[in-house]
Amino acid sequence: MRVHRVVPNLKVTDIAATRDHYVRVYGFEVVMDMDWIVTLSSPEDRLRQFSLITEDATAPEHPDISIEVDDVDGAYAAALERGAEIVHPLTDEPWGVRRFFHRDPSGTVVNTLAHR
Repeated sequence: MRVHRVVPNLKVTDIAATRDHYVRVYGFEVVMDMDWIVTLSSPEDRLRQFSLITEDATAPEHPDISIEVDDVDGAYAAALERGAEIVHPLTDEPWGVRRFFHRDPSGTVVNTLAHR
């Protein structure tokens, strides 16, 4: 399985003010804005990203980190095989990703996804 990118997800209470802070102070650019989640990126390197999130639109918990892979079905099977706690089942989301959440051994909620 190939990992394409890893994106930390910061839980925020005021997404607009927090977005504006990182844009104005550091020069980050908004590369995705769905109201409940905003992804910011360095203009020099699009893989230097992080997301601001209020509450997830379809999942019961806020993911702490997102890992984009080339084979989300294989990652899901591996997580199940290893007995990982699945927090959000493998789902085709309306915004064009296939994803699932699991909890790692330390309690971190991991959003594993692939773009469809």
